[in-house]
Amino acid sequence: MVTSEFKLPDVGEGLTEAEIVEWHVAVGDVIKVNDPVCDIETAKSVVELPSPYAGVVQALLVEVGTEVQVGTPIIRIGDSVETSAPSPETSAPSHETSAPEPTPVETDTAADEHEQPLTLVGYGSKEDAVVRRNRTVSAPAAAAGTGVLAKPTARKLARDLGVDLATVTPEREDGVITTADLEALTNAPAPSETPATSTGGERREPIKGLRKQMGQAMVDSAFTLPHVTIWTTIDVTRTSELVAALKANRDFAEIRVSPLLIVAKATLLAMRRTPIINSWWDEAAQEIVFKEYVNLGIAAATPRGLQVPNVKGADRMSLVELGAAINELTDVARTGKTPPADQTGGTFTITNIGPFGIDGGAPIINPGESAILSVGAVKRQPWIVGTGDDERIEPRDVCTLALSFDHRHIDGEAGSRYLADVARIVGDPSTALLF
Repeated sequence: MVTSEFKLPDVGEGLTEAEIVEWHVAVGDVIKVNDPVCDIETAKSVVELPSPYAGVVQALLVEVGTEVQVGTPIIRIGDSVETSAPSPETSAPSHETSAPEPTPVETDTAADEHEQPLTLVGYGSKEDAVVRRNRTVSAPAAAAGTGVLAKPTARKLARDLGVDLATVTPEREDGVITTADLEALTNAPAPSETPATSTGGERREPIKGLRKQMGQAMVDSAFTLPHVTIWTTIDVTRTSELVAALKANRDFAEIRVSPLLIVAKATLLAMRRTPIINSWWDEAAQEIVFKEYVNLGIAAATPRGLQVPNVKGADRMSLVELGAAINELTDVARTGKTPPADQTGGTFTITNIGPFGIDGGAPIINPGESAILSVGAVKRQPWIVGTGDDERIEPRDVCTLALSFDHRHIDGEAGSRYLADVARIVGDPSTALLF
């Protein structure tokens, strides 16, 4: 019997360890090359790992929530469901995740093909979804508590709750027990993605993965770059009117248009007059590196912490293209599955805190960049308009913009000029024609 063990690969970011977040397959599933087998959380994102082998899943060697080193076998795949003895270096699977007694399986054309492993692991092309075989579980086996089919997350939840899986009736036709079955049985919440402990009125969560990386990056930036923050509050009523007009425009029918899009375009146009904003202080080379392209980062809050994916070549995009790119970027970021490549190479960042109702703040510069713009909430406020005898107070849409920059090479004049240009465009988008 041919068996292969898939070892945790480096997915391309100098990975040394990662946590198994979720298994997409179970023992007995028939999979093909490139079928997704699990999600891992690295220091930058959650990455879906495709299988380099085709065959039958014989064992899941690592439990959900476990952090393992690169090179550690995580799944065993063979040409049948029968398990072989684990290799000496293979970590033993838990009792509950061990394979059930040999189960008759149907033959499958895909399963019969034992394909060679791919050189590139983690980003291979995807074909069809995981092929799952309907498996028959005998009633006596389930009653005895052996051979119970369950998702790894369900097994963990069952252990936490002290529930015997043999007493749970699955909703799925294939007999696999899910966390939803346990929730229905116990009214218990699904396990959090970050294991936590609660004792003595305190709740603790481990610092790891994306949150750990984010924390270190912020400390490094805050204590190595001399930050200066300036801000301005402006009347953005005309931007609000433009946003309303764009929403009615057929070219933007598939795009979520918001003031953020206009601000993003304004930041790109204003860089033409103050290119040092889009530069970087290279301490090792003792050089200021001026970037002739703009990879625009958009800070996004995700369940696993802050992510800053960036739009490559944003300065070359039309407003429609920029809007579509920002939509796609933020949608993926909220799932926590932004590819590492989309989180590297940023040259300037926007952090939009307006949706949280915050007027403004002093953002910390994203490492590797020299400036970051904070966009506050757009609020209806009384505002003085007109001059002289025509001066009056009117209700207007008002917003605060704040710019933090690296004061080693961006002086107050350059920073102020840049922020004033951004504010000028956002205050009256028609002035963009001047840039």
